[in-house]
Amino acid sequence: MYSVRTTCPHCAVGCGIRAIRDGDRHVLIEGDRTHPANQGRLCHRGAGIRDELDLEGRLLEPRKGGNVIDWDRAAGHIARRLSGLASRHGADAIGFILSDGLLTEDYYAANKLMKGYIGGANIDMDAGGWAVAARAHGDALGEMVVPATYEDVDRADMIVVAGVDLPAAYPVLHRRIMAAREERGMALAWLHLHMPPGTEAERGAHLPVGPDRIAMLMNGLLAHCDQAGAVDADYLDNHVAAPLGFWDHIRTGHDIWSVARACDLSPAQVKQYYEGFAASPRALTLFANDLGDAATRAILNVHLATGRIGKPGAAPFLLAGSANAMGASEVGSLPGELAAHHRFGDQAAAVVQRLWGSPTMAQGPGLDMAGMLEGLEAGRIRAIWLMEVDPVADPVLGERWRAALTACPLVVLSTAWSGAATAPLAHVLLPAAPWGERDGTTTNADRLVSRHRAIFPWTGQARPHWWMVTRVARAMGWWDGFTFERPVDIYREHARLSAYRNDGERLFNLKRHGSLSNPAYDELTPWRWGEVPFDHGQFPTGDGRARLSIVKA
Repeated sequence: MYSVRTTCPHCAVGCGIRAIRDGDRHVLIEGDRTHPANQGRLCHRGAGIRDELDLEGRLLEPRKGGNVIDWDRAAGHIARRLSGLASRHGADAIGFILSDGLLTEDYYAANKLMKGYIGGANIDMDAGGWAVAARAHGDALGEMVVPATYEDVDRADMIVVAGVDLPAAYPVLHRRIMAAREERGMALAWLHLHMPPGTEAERGAHLPVGPDRIAMLMNGLLAHCDQAGAVDADYLDNHVAAPLGFWDHIRTGHDIWSVARACDLSPAQVKQYYEGFAASPRALTLFANDLGDAATRAILNVHLATGRIGKPGAAPFLLAGSANAMGASEVGSLPGELAAHHRFGDQAAAVVQRLWGSPTMAQGPGLDMAGMLEGLEAGRIRAIWLMEVDPVADPVLGERWRAALTACPLVVLSTAWSGAATAPLAHVLLPAAPWGERDGTTTNADRLVSRHRAIFPWTGQARPHWWMVTRVARAMGWWDGFTFERPVDIYREHARLSAYRNDGERLFNLKRHGSLSNPAYDELTPWRWGEVPFDHGQFPTGDGRARLSIVKA
C-alpha cells in the first residue's frame, strides 16, 4: 500500500488528491489537506475518480485501418502523411484539436510541433469559450492573467457570481464561499437565470439574468459607479487607458431603468446590486469562461475603472471550464497565442523561434475548433489530429463532424478509450494514457502550478500525448527540437522559454525552474506564479497601462 499526491481532473479548482493504492487497481481517493486549492475538501466527482480507473474499454495498442501496428510504424505513417500534406497544401491544411484534460507538458509538445515546426497555428483546446476569454484578458490586461486567487474569497466584502452554477460546476469553491459567508457575512449576488440550490441564508441577492444580458448589466454597473463616485479617478489617470468615446458610451443608455428594462429585472433589484457593489471596495466577480467576449470585457472594464484589481479580495476571477485551461494558455495551445504568453506581433514569434531553434514559425493566428470544422467541410484542412477529443459524440454538431471527418484524407485520434464515437473514422488510432497514468503539471484557475503524478504505470502500449507527439516529430526529422525523454525535460524548457528575453515584460515567468533537477520536479509542491498581479498598477503593455474597451451590449 502506498499513496500518491496528484490533482483532480474535473474542474478549474484543481483540487489536490491523495490516492492510496491498495492492490492491483484498487485505489482509495481522499482530499489532500496540504493542497492550498481545496485544503482537504473534495466533491463527489473527485471522490468518484476511483471508478474511472478500470481497464475495461481501454485502447491499448496503435491501430491503422483497424489493424494493430507498433509505435514505430504508427509514428512513421503519421509523419509521412503530415509532411506530404503540408508540402503540397501548406501548414494551414493541418489542424490539432486538444482535449481540455491534458497536462501542461502535453500542450507544450503539441503547440511546439504545430507552431514552430509544421509552421501553422490551427491548434485549439476543446474548452468552450476559453480562447475568447483569454483574448479579452490579453487585450485588457496585456497578458492572459487571472489576477484573483482562491484566498480572495476569504477577504472579499462582496462576491458576484456571474453566469456560473457554482454548486454544480465548482462544488468545493461553492462550499468555501459559503463558509466565508457564514464566518464573515460578506454580500453575495448571483447573476444567473436560475437560482442554484441552497438555503435562504446562502442565497444572497438573485438577479435572474441570462448570459447574453450580463454585458448590459455590467455596463450599467459602471455607469452607476461613475455617477456615485465609485470610479477610481486616480487609478484611471495613472494606470488605465480608455478609448475615445468610452465614457460617453457608458453614460448613454445605461441608467438603472434602461438596464432593468433590457434585462427584464425590476429597477429595485438593479439598484440594490449596484449600490452594494459601489459600497464594497473589496469586490470579487466570479464568472464563467463561456459568457462570451462582451460580458468578459464589460466585467474587466468595471474592475479596472473602479480600481478593484490587484488588491486583496478585489479582482475579476475567470473560472475556466477545465482543470488545466490555464496551463494550455501558458504554452500557447490556442489559435491566437504563442508559447510563454507571447502574442502574435512585435517580433514575438521570432523570440519564441530563437529559443526553440525551429525551422519555421507561425506568423499569425490560426483557426479555432469551429473554424477547423468549417475548414474540414470546405476541404481546406486535409489532416486533423484529435487528442482525447470525441467530436462525433457532440449532441449538437456530431453529424457535421462525422461528415467532415469522413471526407478528410488523414484523421488521427489519440484516446484512451476504444469506444469513442470518432474512432471508426480515424485512419490511425493511438492509445493514450488516461488520468491515472499521466505525469506532469497542471495550472488551476488562480495560477497555482501543481504536480500531477501517475498512480499506475502505463498499461499496454498506451502512452501520454507528449510522448506520441515527440515520436511523430522525430519521425518528421526534427530530433533536435524534441529530445524529451520525460515530462521534466519539457517543464524545464517551458520554464526557460517563459524567462527568455523577459525583463518584466510578462508576468508569466517560471525562471526559478529553468534548471530544476529531476528529483526536485518529482517532489514539487504547489506554487503560484505572478505573486499579486498588478498590485502596483503596472500592466505588461507598451505604456504600462491596462485598456478599457467599448462594449456594445
